[in-house]
Amino acid sequence: MSMFAGQYQCKIDEKGRFVVPSPIREEIESNGNNLMFLKSQDVPVLAYTQPEWNNRLQEAKEKLDDDQRRLFMYHMVSEATPSEMDRAGRILIPSRLRKLIPVDDEQEVVIVGMFHRLEIWNPSEWRLFARKNEEAFEQVLGKLQGIL
Repeated sequence: MSMFAGQYQCKIDEKGRFVVPSPIREEIESNGNNLMFLKSQDVPVLAYTQPEWNNRLQEAKEKLDDDQRRLFMYHMVSEATPSEMDRAGRILIPSRLRKLIPVDDEQEVVIVGMFHRLEIWNPSEWRLFARKNEEAFEQVLGKLQGIL
């Protein structure tokens, strides 16, 4: 099972690739060397390692009824796009999905490790999201410190 953590500011080159930060790179290499990118409802773009994507597909098969599965296939699976990490440790965000982030003039994205997946954000949208959720975080801080 993939285990991603941390947040990283990454530059996007003219082809739409970013250099994968080394902690994430090791995780990707040990899980088949590619990521499956897809759009999400509340996050611009998600990325899964191939084994983790297979787990999501299996879970959908087991937990969704026929109609839900069909919708999942049409709206999620049909949009999913694989991308392989090259020898230089770069990976391409598919252009169709890059538009959803969107990559601005700074040509940067924020990669956020969320246990079994990565989220790819526009930096200013990420800051806004983090600020909005600060209050909720404060409310559960005591419980979180108990875990740590």
